[in-house]
Amino acid sequence: MEHVPPPAEELALLDRELAQLDARRAHLLTRRAWLVSALQPQAPNAPRWSTPPVGHGWAPGQPWGSGPRTAKPSAPRSAQNVLLTLGGLLLTVAAVAFTLVSWGSMGIGGRSAVLALVTLAALAAPAVLLRRKLAATAEALAALALVLTLLDVYAIHAVAAPEADGLTFTAVASAVLAALWAAYGLALGKLHLPLPAAVFFVQWPLLLGAWAAGAPAIVVGWALLVTAVVDGAIALWGKGLGVRVTAGIGLAVMGSAALLVGLGESLTAGGPLGALLPGALLLTAAVAALAGAWRAPDGYAQVGGAVAGLAAVAAVGGVLRAAVPGTWQVPVYLLCGLALLSVVRVRLPRSAGRGVLLAAGAVPAGALVWALPPVAAVLLGPVQLVAEVWAGAPDGFRGALGASMPWSETAAAPVVLAVVAGGLGAAFRWWPALVRAAAPLITPGAKVRGASGAGALGLGWGTLLLAAATLDVPYPVAVALETVLVAGLLAVAVLGADRGAGGAGSAEGAGPGGGIGSAVRVSALVGAFGGAVSVGLLSLASEAATYAVFGALAVLFTGAALRTRAVVEQAALAVAAVVWGTVLTGCAARSLGLAPHEAAPLLLVVPAVTVGLGARLRRHPVALPVELTGALGALVAVGLAVGRAPFLALVLALCGVLAAGAAVRPERRPVAGYLAAVLFVAAAWVRLAASEVSVPEAYTLPVTVPALVVGVLRRRKDPGASSWTAYGPGLAATLLPSLAVAWTDPDWLRPLLLGVAALVITLLGAKYRLQALLLLGGAVLALDTLHELAPYVVQVAGALPRWLPPALAGLLLLAVGATYEQRLREARRLKDALGRMR
Repeated sequence: MEHVPPPAEELALLDRELAQLDARRAHLLTRRAWLVSALQPQAPNAPRWSTPPVGHGWAPGQPWGSGPRTAKPSAPRSAQNVLLTLGGLLLTVAAVAFTLVSWGSMGIGGRSAVLALVTLAALAAPAVLLRRKLAATAEALAALALVLTLLDVYAIHAVAAPEADGLTFTAVASAVLAALWAAYGLALGKLHLPLPAAVFFVQWPLLLGAWAAGAPAIVVGWALLVTAVVDGAIALWGKGLGVRVTAGIGLAVMGSAALLVGLGESLTAGGPLGALLPGALLLTAAVAALAGAWRAPDGYAQVGGAVAGLAAVAAVGGVLRAAVPGTWQVPVYLLCGLALLSVVRVRLPRSAGRGVLLAAGAVPAGALVWALPPVAAVLLGPVQLVAEVWAGAPDGFRGALGASMPWSETAAAPVVLAVVAGGLGAAFRWWPALVRAAAPLITPGAKVRGASGAGALGLGWGTLLLAAATLDVPYPVAVALETVLVAGLLAVAVLGADRGAGGAGSAEGAGPGGGIGSAVRVSALVGAFGGAVSVGLLSLASEAATYAVFGALAVLFTGAALRTRAVVEQAALAVAAVVWGTVLTGCAARSLGLAPHEAAPLLLVVPAVTVGLGARLRRHPVALPVELTGALGALVAVGLAVGRAPFLALVLALCGVLAAGAAVRPERRPVAGYLAAVLFVAAAWVRLAASEVSVPEAYTLPVTVPALVVGVLRRRKDPGASSWTAYGPGLAATLLPSLAVAWTDPDWLRPLLLGVAALVITLLGAKYRLQALLLLGGAVLALDTLHELAPYVVQVAGALPRWLPPALAGLLLLAVGATYEQRLREARRLKDALGRMR
């Protein structure tokens, strides 16, 4: 037996253990404080204890410091900076106010003398302050001096040279200020502001001078480029972070502007000779960017290499573009971009070379942006045929695509797709050799090779489709071509999956004889689905083409599903085959001239096949997706039959038969069994309503009685069976149709009999703890009572004052809110009680 001490003894024991824990915690905290002090850097002459204080857990051989070293409080730099900033700002405002407001009250000599004197004082003061170690104050006065020099420039222009051109004067003044502040910053090397200010002023002389002279755009571009080169040199070799950052911003802005000017002039040139000057500007920019990338850090070097590559493509491609027709200009730039791949043979720094390779990849990407919209038009154009099914086959491929795409302007798009697809295919085929040739620039990777193969496959497929549309091949040829392409893509996906399951050869980086790779297979599968939808829409122009295409698609996707061993792909292919089969049944109904409600039963052929297929597949992962797709076809059939009640009853009954067939299997019984019961009951109700039966009990009671007998026998055999399974269908078969009829019956006999029956069923459910009887009977009784009391409620409501119902509702809400927690507990108890019922 376990000994339990008396409460007093146990309390004393707990107090002793807590005291020991407190002592241990204090010891650990003391030891931690010593370790923190021992790890902190100490002054060179700081004394050290040789032994730790007594009682602090020191062990022989452990070092012990001189205790926690008190950190020297730092100077209040933030407060000082705020004060200096405010002081400099106030002085600046005063100087501006003096120049703009009080200027006119003094003579020319006095004005010049005051400004010059104050500026010289502001420029001289930082040198004195730096010698006295007052660097922050010196920086504030240097900022004031900067503003004063700008005011001096304004004053000189307003008084000494009022007739001078503003742009020309500003350009000269910027050059003077740049030289002044550069010399000042170099003389006082400890100040941080002057040299960045000089770099800022460097940006304007050439640009404003060219603008003031009315120079053409190409001269402005050269001015921008020279300024950007100066910025690049300062960014590489400048002194101080502020200088380099300012120069880097100027390089980005001025360099981008120069490139845009050169590109704009190149694109608008009327001939090759007119494109030479912009090309020279762009080529010079490329050389300058590459030279900077040669010496820049890695990240900036990569950007510089990319800019150099793109500028070179724009330069050379611009000259060649002017010599070819407008349709073929994009392929010219594409070929120039692919020529950048020769950088792998040039000894460039690794980052710069990678940047050039990025440019070589960006050019084909831009070409694809231009070439892919026609491919989308080929794939999505047949959507218009849905509104005119079987209106007649057009003469050519374009006739089925609509007139939205100007095909004469996209003649070069198939060439662009073919070139890019060929390049990606070559990279996929000879990837190991490519990696060896460009080892410093290309990082080996399976994903990259797989993406190349997938891109080559997709672009090759698009090339063939777009070429057929560009050539406007006959309609039958286009349909046959798209169908064959779908078959080819399915073959690639299926064979690739089989090879991939074969072993190590399936890796992405495997040689040509290995597996095709998951990326390529996924690309092929997606292309097969997209192509199937496109050719299916395209075939809607002709009845014969529709049957041929959807029949071929059903066979192809079924064969692929049987051939592949990948579960996900197999399920997707099987689902697609079911969809194509459903479309075929719909086409058959249209060929027979059936109305939509008459075609509804025919559409249940495919769901019946999927139920039988599911019985054969049993628990195979593909079985459930196939059966659910068939169920969607059955749902379409129900929707088609909604307009005609007799056909709707027939379709519901047939769907109930299919659900009952699926419920034979144990794994489908929990869902399919209930669904079959609901469908049968719904079919009976619809049939009764269609026949305008006024006494539905004559038809429902013969069904309810045997159903309840079967339920009783089921419960005797299996006491754990749910009351919903045993009695729910039988009771619902009579109660619900009777309730529907009683709701519109003006007589009192039917509602009375229904209410009595529902009351009896409810009491039986409560007595024998049967959930189905209790809920069904209670719901029908409540609705029946509500129907009978509704006229009186309306009369009473009409007699009451209009303010009374809102007031009663408010009181009810207050009462419920006040007793909310109690009502919630009662609801939970009711839920638990219902849950315990069978």
